[in-house]
Amino acid sequence: MQHIIISGFLAFIITFFAIPVIIQIAKSKKLFDEPDERKVHKAVIPTLGGLGIFAGFIVATLMGAPNSPELKYFAAATIVIFFLGLKDDILVLSANKKFIGQLLAAIIIMHFGNIYLNDMHGFLGIYEIPYYASVVLTIFTIIVITNAFNLIDGIDGLAGSLGFITTIVFGIYFYFANELTYAVMAISLSTAILAFLIYNFSPAKIFMGDTGSLIIGLINSILVIKFINVAGAVGQPFSLHAAPALGFAILIVPLFDTLRVFGLRILDRRSPFSPDRIHVHHYLLDLGFSHKKITYSIITTTILFIAFAFTLRNYNCTLLIGGLLLMASMLIGLIYFRRQKVKNAFQIEPDDANVRSTHTIFNFSKEVAEVE
Repeated sequence: MQHIIISGFLAFIITFFAIPVIIQIAKSKKLFDEPDERKVHKAVIPTLGGLGIFAGFIVATLMGAPNSPELKYFAAATIVIFFLGLKDDILVLSANKKFIGQLLAAIIIMHFGNIYLNDMHGFLGIYEIPYYASVVLTIFTIIVITNAFNLIDGIDGLAGSLGFITTIVFGIYFYFANELTYAVMAISLSTAILAFLIYNFSPAKIFMGDTGSLIIGLINSILVIKFINVAGAVGQPFSLHAAPALGFAILIVPLFDTLRVFGLRILDRRSPFSPDRIHVHHYLLDLGFSHKKITYSIITTTILFIAFAFTLRNYNCTLLIGGLLLMASMLIGLIYFRRQKVKNAFQIEPDDANVRSTHTIFNFSKEVAEVE
């Protein structure tokens, strides 16, 4: 317990004092996030907050769990993602190069860190997974979760708040399950994020950038795979029958939103990474919600999903995941149709392939906000 507390405190202190320095350097070197048609902010904001998160997390974790054999490989993968995100924040990186870097990090985690999704614990009637299928599923999971936090990072405080909630939940579980290395990792990241959020809540003084969101996604992918393996193990003191469902519930907002958006883009014969404004936070912005209101609403929803899944943790895994998907689909459906109703009230034309011009987006949001 002492190692966890010290690591969490150290991560917070390092990040808290690093962020103002990073803001000052970013302003002096003009390292800003420029507004464009996809982004909701209108002012130039420093975008290197991920450096502070990385510094706090990596130092605190390495000091808090120095004897962990797999930790050096997790650190190596995190460093790969750090430089990947940093280059993208400063110079912009192609999607192909980002994918190659993420694939390298996933292989390091899987092969050297020995993190595999090798058992579905009854989901769809599947238990133990063959080795090569496990490799593919593990890589897919790591890359999707890594990108999920990157893609949900669209408004002040959202990605950081989600990352804080998920890592706190994982940290608490790993502490009680006596998986201290993973508890240290989770709590160190959560407190580093908490320190960053002091500067990131609306109106944001700094953004985490790809550096921060990719690191948060990567660490969450490690934590959720380990969580499923440990929580689903027979005879484990804190065993959970529907471990995959619990893992999905913890990450439901970034995961569901990313898979939904990817699916819509593919159905529209576009790249999954093509720009548009169809994430859930875009829909809520169009309804006139402020950044803070969106963040609080999504965090509350996440906590309710986690509580629901935990309450039904001993139920059939397939049915529980199905129930979570159904509820998430109903919620996004209600938000979407409410948005369409408001749009029709203002006599605004429907989106063409879900993409609208900057003029329409900002004027519409402004009109709704004035009405409310």
